[in-house]
Amino acid sequence: MNMHLALQLSLFLENKPGTLARVCSALHDAKINIFAVSTSDTTDHSVVRMVLSDPRKAMQNFEEHGTMVVENDVVLIEGDNQPGSHAKIATRLAKAKVNIEYCYCATASKARKGLLVLKASDARRALKALNA
Repeated sequence: MNMHLALQLSLFLENKPGTLARVCSALHDAKINIFAVSTSDTTDHSVVRMVLSDPRKAMQNFEEHGTMVVENDVVLIEGDNQPGSHAKIATRLAKAKVNIEYCYCATASKARKGLLVLKASDARRALKALNA
């Protein structure tokens, strides 16, 4: 497994058509690549979590436009796309008493590797446990 810490930005946006399109267009205009994205919604707003090629530049851009942004360290794990991969990760973290607060991933069904974004109670401790 290839893994490292990354900065994730969480944006709190209106839950209306076109909002995510404007965010993605602003990132495109700033030449910032989206490595991972996840959204969750409530009635009034949406939380968009992103791992980006230049999170500092993106954060400055979002804040200039009045968007509420929170940053968190996450563990990015590029691992094998096979049964049991997530079980191994979760078991190692459980043994190290590191809580998985949330995670998200995606991979094509025939891809050999996938990317997991993992938000842990202690990202540095999680990375250490996974590298042990």
